[in-house]
Amino acid sequence: CVTGLSSRHVAERFQHSPDTITKYFKEILLYFSSPPFYMSNVRLPAVDTPISAAILEDPRFRFFRDCIGAVDGTHIRAFVPLDDHVHMRNRK
Repeated sequence: CVTGLSSRHVAERFQHSPDTITKYFKEILLYFSSPPFYMSNVRLPAVDTPISAAILEDPRFRFFRDCIGAVDGTHIRAFVPLDDHVHMRNRK
């Protein structure tokens, strides 16, 4: 499994250049965010959808208490590997 690894690590694992890995990652990302796939597979929560207890009780989400649509029922698990924390500081 290559979840959470840098493109350099993925390139080494699959024996392709990091540029090739990045190129195809962007193509896949574009596909999943394009209207045909996105509109048929992604369902955003309704206004009256209750917020998960996992989000309400987690102190990491305290800054989003009154935000509309920020984390209201939508949780996307994303992280940067510990080795890359320094490189990812102050990035959007």
